[in-house]
Amino acid sequence: MPRVSEEHLERRRQQILDAARVCFARKGFYDTSMQDVFAEAELSAGAVYRYFKSKNDIIAALANQTAVPLMGLLTEQLDLDPLPTPGDLVQVIAQHVVDSSHTGGIVRLAPQAWALALVDPDAGGYVKEAMTGIRGFWQDYAVRMQAAGWLPADADPQAVGAAMFGVLPGFILQHLIVGDISPESLAAGVRTLMPYGEPG
Repeated sequence: MPRVSEEHLERRRQQILDAARVCFARKGFYDTSMQDVFAEAELSAGAVYRYFKSKNDIIAALANQTAVPLMGLLTEQLDLDPLPTPGDLVQVIAQHVVDSSHTGGIVRLAPQAWALALVDPDAGGYVKEAMTGIRGFWQDYAVRMQAAGWLPADADPQAVGAAMFGVLPGFILQHLIVGDISPESLAAGVRTLMPYGEPG
């Protein structure tokens, strides 16, 4: 297939995902119909169904799009030398969340996807895959912390990584719903609880 055709197909696929994200942010997953997506994308039903069989397929694709840039950012941070402190790493990740949580932003869909995963097995599979992938990076970070001498030799990296992963959804919910927390304040709390690698 010619390269231009591949690029056209990818643009059309992204056009549908962008439209769905707007609809989901406006009405939520449950109240958004495929007809809403057709209208927002300004495409026929056939054009949309060429790329996605159902609303859940669209949700899965959006879930993957949410995870990919975050995983990329985590990978960049883990490759840094010296290793970022827990406070510095959390602040970078929290800032990414803030930057991606504007009206229609992909992060705003995360809590809706979590809720859907509790009642829809297909969505649950997509969300679980994304979550375990991100949690794996935190576990890798715990291994790096251990190698840096920041954690005891007998520490369990899986347990540490799982605990640190829990900070991220907690920040997302507080930022989106309560609205009184910043990346800086979150990082300050983490530095108090986990002062590894900090000056002094």
